[in-house]
Amino acid sequence: MRSTTTARRVRAAAAAGAAAVLILSTGACAGASSDTPEGTLNVGQISDSVAFFPLYVAEQRGYFEDEGVKMGERPRLGTGAKLAAALQSGSIDLGAGVLTDALNLYGNDVSAELTASLVEKYYVDIVVGEDFDGPGGDAPLEERVAALEGKNIGITGPGSGTEALVAFIFQQNGMDPATDAKLVNLGADPAAALGALESGQVDALSFFQPVAQQAEATDAGTTYISPSRGDIPGFEDTAHGVVFTTADIREQKSDEIDAFQKAIARANTDIREDPGVEKLLADYMTGIDADARAQLMPVMREEVPAEIGFSKASVQTALGFHAKTGLVEDPPGYSEIVPEDLRAE
Repeated sequence: MRSTTTARRVRAAAAAGAAAVLILSTGACAGASSDTPEGTLNVGQISDSVAFFPLYVAEQRGYFEDEGVKMGERPRLGTGAKLAAALQSGSIDLGAGVLTDALNLYGNDVSAELTASLVEKYYVDIVVGEDFDGPGGDAPLEERVAALEGKNIGITGPGSGTEALVAFIFQQNGMDPATDAKLVNLGADPAAALGALESGQVDALSFFQPVAQQAEATDAGTTYISPSRGDIPGFEDTAHGVVFTTADIREQKSDEIDAFQKAIARANTDIREDPGVEKLLADYMTGIDADARAQLMPVMREEVPAEIGFSKASVQTALGFHAKTGLVEDPPGYSEIVPEDLRAE
C-alpha cells in the first residue's frame, strides 16, 4: 500500500487538473500590487504535481539564490481560483498552475500574463484495466476511442481537465461523451481511482500523471491514449503547466521575476539533460513505485520545454482545446496572454 505522503502528492496532481476549470470570483479586484519585500518573491502553486517539479529542482539546487532572488511564502493553494485571488490580493507574486488558471484570471483581469512554461504537453492519460475489451494500445487512435464507447470512464469530476480530454477525443471521433459513455466522478484520490479500475467499477480512467505510470508499475492498468507521447495528431505540443502573474506585479518585481525565470530555465535544462535529476524526482514523489518513477522520468524530459517562453503553435493548440471543450469561454489570443519577451513565434 502506498504511503500517506504518496497519496497526498498524487492526489495533488489530480487536483491541479480539477482546479483548472474553477471560475474566478468576479469580486476580485484587478491591478493589485505585491506585498513582498524587495528581492523576494512569494510563489503559490496548486500542488506538488509533476508540472511543478522545475520549481523543486531550482529550489533544491540553489538556482533562485544564485540568480539573486529569495523565495518567500510558497503556499500550495489547491485551486486555480485561489491562486488568482492570492495574486490579486498581492499575497503572492507568481502563480504556478495550468494554463486554464491563467486564462480564467485573464477573463477577470486583462493584465494577466504568462511568466514561464513548465510543461508543454497535456499530462493527462487514458488508462484501461488489464481486462479491457478493446484493441491494443498500438491500434489506430480512432479504434481505441471507439472502443471506449459505452464504457464507464473515471474522471476527477465535472468540468475538469480529465473530463475535457474525454470530450476532446470523443468529439474528434464524432462521438458525444454525454451519451456515448458514462463518466464516473471519482474525486481527486488516485489511489481510489486505481482501486475503482482494478475492481471493475470503471473500465478506464482519465487521470493526471503519474497515475498511468503507477497503474502500469502495479499491473493495475495500461496507458491506452496519451497526449504527451503523441497519440493525438495535432495535440502533441500544447502549453499546459505554467507560471503566471499580472502586468502590475511584473513591473513592480521585474528584477526578481527575471531572476526567477533564469532559475527555472536552468532547472528545465537539468530535467531534460541531467540524469542526476532522477534522485530529486524520487525525493519529490516519495513513496510511489520505483518502476513508476523510472517510467515517468523520460516522459518528463519530453514534457519540459527547452525554453521558458511559449511557442505560438503550442499556445494556439491549447486555446483551441479550451474553446472546443468549453474549459474557458472566449479565451484570449496568443499576443494577449503571452508577453512580448516570451513569444517564440
